[in-house]
Amino acid sequence: MLNGFQNITRVPELKRRLLVTAFFLIVYRIGIHIPTPGIDTQALSAVFAGQAGTLFGLIDMFSGGALQRFSIFTLGIMPYISASIILQLLTVVIPQLEKLSKEGELGRRKITQYTRYGTILLSLIQGTGIAVGLESVTAGGGGSIVYHPGWAFRLMTVLTLTSGTAFLMWLGEQITERGIGNGISLIIFTGIVARFPSGMIRTVTLIRTGEMNIFSGLFLLALMIAVVGVIIYFERAHRRIPVQYARRIVGRRVYGGQSTHLPLKVNTAGVIPPIFASSILLFPATIANFIKHPITKSISDMLTPGSVPYETLYVVFIIFFCYFYTAVTFNPVDVADNMKKYGGFVPGIRPGKKTAEYIDKILTRITLGGALYVSVICVLPSILISRFNVPFYFGGTGLLIVVGVAMDTIQQIESHLITRHYEGFLKKGQSKGRRG
Repeated sequence: MLNGFQNITRVPELKRRLLVTAFFLIVYRIGIHIPTPGIDTQALSAVFAGQAGTLFGLIDMFSGGALQRFSIFTLGIMPYISASIILQLLTVVIPQLEKLSKEGELGRRKITQYTRYGTILLSLIQGTGIAVGLESVTAGGGGSIVYHPGWAFRLMTVLTLTSGTAFLMWLGEQITERGIGNGISLIIFTGIVARFPSGMIRTVTLIRTGEMNIFSGLFLLALMIAVVGVIIYFERAHRRIPVQYARRIVGRRVYGGQSTHLPLKVNTAGVIPPIFASSILLFPATIANFIKHPITKSISDMLTPGSVPYETLYVVFIIFFCYFYTAVTFNPVDVADNMKKYGGFVPGIRPGKKTAEYIDKILTRITLGGALYVSVICVLPSILISRFNVPFYFGGTGLLIVVGVAMDTIQQIESHLITRHYEGFLKKGQSKGRRG
């Protein structure tokens, strides 16, 4: 691994891409600290300090603390992610979009453009809702946290937040094109990782003051390392379906005849299911903050992270969305048709419909394992927070994103090194296994 880091400086293009990526991420972190005009940010921070168990707490985690500061990047990149997911779902429903997705690079560009339009539209809607909602929020002394409520404040806030999201969207695309790794994922990664040092400092402070046992702190550290190892193992795990291609004679040349495999990831849906599940379950707690009623209060108390009803529903929703999102993004029928078109078949399985049924059967089985793995990773932090009073969210959705993005970025760096005949980060045996 040390040789891999040393080899980075020997590849000028890779070195330049890493510097460009670092520069854009620094720009993002600077923008986090630029507040939106017209807001009493100190009073707003005090209000959001008690929103850790609501939808605002989830959004604040993905925005890297921008929501609590109410910076120009308050909406973060969430509107872009929401627009991308909506477009993916509509691709299955609308035939025109499905046809467009199969037209290669031109079709992908058009879908990307539609995603940008959807991002701006969602930003306008969310920005308007936030601006109107802030005018009704009162500070500790009973006064409004907005200095001058009215349409001037609303328009300025909507314009600022929408512009911030549009800039982040552009920033992510620039990182993807000119830097290394997926830009949007790296922005989320940076926002989550930036909160880890403060959480670690608070944990050390609790140990020093005696509020947390030192053995509990060491146990949590060891458990966090173990959770990271489990995530790496399952994110790299896949089921290989053997595929044989028949020989074809074209003129004097013989094509095909080789054996390969179709890799099916254990966690095909990625991090989308826990995001969807968290958003749905945290919505009642968010509504309860604005609607003061005994019914909403009881529902909010029942669906508190760490409680049995919340964790049970959380697991159920994660399993459901794992199957749902996998069914949306992976179509066994299309895979079987493409294999049949190029003369491929699974040994012992008839091409066409039988192959699609066989792939679907295997995918259903491994998706259950992936859903249970994601559920354990996401439920574990809530149990630890309620048991040990841990002051930072070291697992769950955030840790899944951090580890997944880190693995993807390292693989891209390693690909650049191996292409130029330099030794990468991982051993040769592991590299062969990953490429296989």
